[in-house]
Amino acid sequence: MSDTQDPPQDESTTDEQEDALDGEYDPREVEPEWQDQWVADKTYAYDEDADTRFTIDTPPPTVSGNLHMGHLYQFTLQDFVARYHRMADDTVYFPFGYDDNGIASERLTERELDIRHQDYPRQEFQEKCRTVCTEFEDEFTEDVQSLAISIDWDNTYKTIAPDVQRVSQLSFLDLYEQGREYRQRAPTIWCPDCETAISQVEQEDKDKHTKFNDIAFDLVETGEGPADEDATFTISTTRPELLPACVAVFVHPEDDENQHLVGGSARVPIFEQEVPVIADERVDMETGSGIVMCCTFGDQNDIEWYQAHDLPLRLAIDESATMTDVAGEYEGMHTTEAREAIIEDLDEEGSLLESRDHDHTVQVHERCEEEVEYLVTEQWYIELLDKKDEYIEAGRQMDWFPEKMATRYEHWIEGLEWDWCISRQRDSGIPIPVWYCDDCGEPVMAEREQLPVDPLSDDPPVDACPHCGHDSLTPEEDVFDTWATSSLTPLVNAGWDWDSDAEEFTWDNPELYPFDLRPQGHDIISFWLFHTVVKCYEHTGEVPFENVMINGMVLDENREAMSKSKGNVIPPSEVLEEFPVDATRYWAAGTSIGDDFPYKEGDLEAGERLLQKLWNASRLVDQLTPASQPAEPEDLAAVDEWLLAELDATVASVTTKFEDYEFSKARNELRSFFWNTFCDDYLEIAKQRLSDGGDTSTEFTLLHAHRTFLQLFAPFLPHITEELWERCYSESEAQRASEQSSGQGPRDEDSSIHTTDWPTAGGYDADLEAGETAMEVVSALRRYKTENGLPLNADLDHVEVFGHIAGFEDAVAEAMHVAQLDTYDEAPDITTEVSGIDLDYSIVGPEFGSEVGAIDAAIEDGEYEIDGDTLQVAGVELDDEMFTVEESRTYSGEGEMTETESAVVVVR
Repeated sequence: MSDTQDPPQDESTTDEQEDALDGEYDPREVEPEWQDQWVADKTYAYDEDADTRFTIDTPPPTVSGNLHMGHLYQFTLQDFVARYHRMADDTVYFPFGYDDNGIASERLTERELDIRHQDYPRQEFQEKCRTVCTEFEDEFTEDVQSLAISIDWDNTYKTIAPDVQRVSQLSFLDLYEQGREYRQRAPTIWCPDCETAISQVEQEDKDKHTKFNDIAFDLVETGEGPADEDATFTISTTRPELLPACVAVFVHPEDDENQHLVGGSARVPIFEQEVPVIADERVDMETGSGIVMCCTFGDQNDIEWYQAHDLPLRLAIDESATMTDVAGEYEGMHTTEAREAIIEDLDEEGSLLESRDHDHTVQVHERCEEEVEYLVTEQWYIELLDKKDEYIEAGRQMDWFPEKMATRYEHWIEGLEWDWCISRQRDSGIPIPVWYCDDCGEPVMAEREQLPVDPLSDDPPVDACPHCGHDSLTPEEDVFDTWATSSLTPLVNAGWDWDSDAEEFTWDNPELYPFDLRPQGHDIISFWLFHTVVKCYEHTGEVPFENVMINGMVLDENREAMSKSKGNVIPPSEVLEEFPVDATRYWAAGTSIGDDFPYKEGDLEAGERLLQKLWNASRLVDQLTPASQPAEPEDLAAVDEWLLAELDATVASVTTKFEDYEFSKARNELRSFFWNTFCDDYLEIAKQRLSDGGDTSTEFTLLHAHRTFLQLFAPFLPHITEELWERCYSESEAQRASEQSSGQGPRDEDSSIHTTDWPTAGGYDADLEAGETAMEVVSALRRYKTENGLPLNADLDHVEVFGHIAGFEDAVAEAMHVAQLDTYDEAPDITTEVSGIDLDYSIVGPEFGSEVGAIDAAIEDGEYEIDGDTLQVAGVELDDEMFTVEESRTYSGEGEMTETESAVVVVR
């Protein structure tokens, strides 16, 4: 509203008040000062002695680079929760962690130092990882603090820290003793680029362009006897480099055309091994020729066939995607190089029938996007498949926001095909605390008292194998999957540990567990959330959190996921150079949780405008009201009680939306009520009521509403609300104590708005319908003055209102300078006429073709009839989807009419 730009001075205002909000709001100066002050004052410290608390199991970001817009969005959503509950409850446990072990930190170190982990002893390389990660973590901490995320910085953790290593290794030992872990040499999902085993959850789909190759296999025998000398059949494959690993050929049992092959054998071209032809219903008859080769191993089907039919093992590809001696003359080639060479040789010998372009989806490692292989290796696993139903039921014990995300969780579990592989062949990570007997292979576990340990540098707990007595033990070289540790964050933060004296697991902070909330992105439901449920459920017998809040992803303007490889990443630093932090927080609250959304600057600009509106409105309130909050009068003016009743409703509604994590709805409702009802309507009325001197009812209402607005906006806009609170309500200790006892002031000696009590409804009662209609009338008269070139304080001689505004007549008259205001319950005499017909030509054109011209002419001449929902014109009938009726309403009485949603206003 224009009058908040240059608010009038009130004679009763003191000099101190005039100075409180002197000048314009400068977020570039204010925001960093408050960020430093909050950290220095430990404004957000967790109070373990508080009566009530809210606990958040925050996701530790992976240390693999700098802050991006996804971090900003996710952290800000978490902060909305923390700030709201810090005001609504006594205290909030809101820690911060770094996931700084595993492949991500290892690759970061290699990239930053231009080295390879294979070139260093493990401990030396780990030290380099610690140094690099610490540098990035320090920068990351500064970045997070610059976003005003209300973290308790005394409660931080790193997943590579000794105490976290201990928890991780304790988890391993406990699950092993429960019989939930096993070590097995078996087919493993393998990343040849990272040269480590990975789990099913670390795979993702990637579209790939390749060649589909039709290859002739010689048929040696059919199911009925020797085959003809030149008999062949066709195999279609995108991976001819797997031919040396071929151990069988499969045909579907219902494939009548090829049933004669079943029970026979075939010869693999170039490599010449004979393989059996077997029937199996897992064959996809719609792909290629419907006859498929089984190679050990090309995909999940190969593994299933290998196990089900007891097939031989031929490993043609090693850990680095290099061809082995099984590949003969192709040994030593990379798989991509071998593929081209084998295709050329197949073509040369006449076995390549056709090679055609083909697009298909392959499984890649999500870290490096390298296509995975399936190798036979020895790995540690946690059993999952036997408890899928139990883990689904555990998920149903939690409340999901939004609810639809529970389906993703359940679908992931239903689709599980592998137990969880938790061992990794890397250097950066938490060591698996095991040694192995060199004679019998029996694993020897570390003692709980000695954790954390590194078997490569620490002695085993025994001098000889407890199983066979052999005195030579070999340390485990593998480390844990990083998710095997980050999945323990609820236990880490609650201080889960083993008490050797009591011989039981104990808690340092039992009041934290289970946590109230797990906030995270939908992209890691299968990673972090599911694994956390598994680990904590197995260790404690209960789910680790009561509520789950799932956020979506920030996309670019073309609705594509932001990624460095696409070059469409927008660093937060660039955004914050142009916009205040509070404006970015306003943007972050603009989308329903769970939904992906494109980054657009419109909401940032709207946020900036809201900051200015809040500042200017606060200046006006400060100048209109006395230095201290007046006591509530026994009788409030009708318009004041109406405003407070509307405010009560808003407080209740916004509170409910915060409880349900509906931040966008809370933001939009709060902004609308503040901007439209309070600023545009009520402030104008209040200004008039106070223009001739003090009015206790209005002064009380203004200050009460203003304080409440600041508190409601505080989770969204922490900087400007703190600045306004400090300037307007930083009172003496005596007055603060007095107001605290009356329920008006902050609840303790801390003057930060962020530690005051969340507003509650004051029990005000008013005719809300009449008040809302009165505000419509004020807006209509303001619009009338603007359209007629009149100043807002221009006098109006006579106004008639046809609508229910009982009790608010004086407020309307005062606000809009109306000398005589008459109100009527019944509607005035208004004539409604059809002024035009608009056709929807996208429907009318295809339906009536050449008749459209005649229809237009008839409408132009007024030769038509509206019959209910149909239009009779030019001999045809149009239904209601084809046309829209334009109407004009004419007031036959004296004066100029304007209409609102609930009233008719006539200016005479």
